Amino acid sequence: MTGVISDPFFWWVALPAVLLLGLSKSGFASGLGSLATPLLALAMPVPQAAAVMLPLLAVADAMALWSLRRTPDWSVLKQLLPAGLAGILIGWLSFGLLPGHVVAGIVGVITLLFLAQQLLWPPRADGPLPGTAQTGTLALLSGYTSFVAHGGGPPMAMALLPRRMEPLAYAGTSAVFFATVNLAKWVPYGLLGLFDARNLATSAVLVPVAAGGVVLGVWAARRVSTRWFYRLVQVGMLLTGLKLLMDGLWPHG
Repeated sequence: MTGVISDPFFWWVALPAVLLLGLSKSGFASGLGSLATPLLALAMPVPQAAAVMLPLLAVADAMALWSLRRTPDWSVLKQLLPAGLAGILIGWLSFGLLPGHVVAGIVGVITLLFLAQQLLWPPRADGPLPGTAQTGTLALLSGYTSFVAHGGGPPMAMALLPRRMEPLAYAGTSAVFFATVNLAKWVPYGLLGLFDARNLATSAVLVPVAAGGVVLGVWAARRVSTRWFYRLVQVGMLLTGLKLLMDGLWPHG
């Protein structure tokens, strides 16, 4: 297809990045989804990488919503969605004010600290659930980092992991949240001039990869035990946190 990005290195990083995006949208290995844009940013500026990813997120979101339509926890989503949309608005209004690598580094540190706390002092089965203020703060951070670089996965994992939800409930709740905040990005991204014909054509070529990742992830999420599901989420958070921290300390491009 004419008009697509032709750099071979871009495709070397884009194919695994988009596959990870699809897998994360199913709820399986959800933490790994935040690696997609940083990986793609190895081959292009972060705003352009985010613009290429957004149409793919829309396709993956639609597939995930259909596959997981019966599983969301709406009582949790009532706490998450208003704050997540507020985070999108803050990201739009402050676009360019804080460098992307600084945001990445901050989120990386927070992610690793949270993961360490979960591993060293795991929540008790009879422990209190996250309060409304804590849940809202994490959703706000998720919306903001999602706007900047589609990196809202780690804060959302921090909001959902302590609730000890069943894997499909976790996946469905996450799917509704991110489908909503990703839909809210389209107008701001357009007004900021992040879309062009070349980026959209490239996204179109990558759609089957994203769709395949969702199908593979839903299949796996329905077959993996709760224990291993959460272990995979934690592995995804570890890799994502390390990658974001590295991006913060040693920005590329």
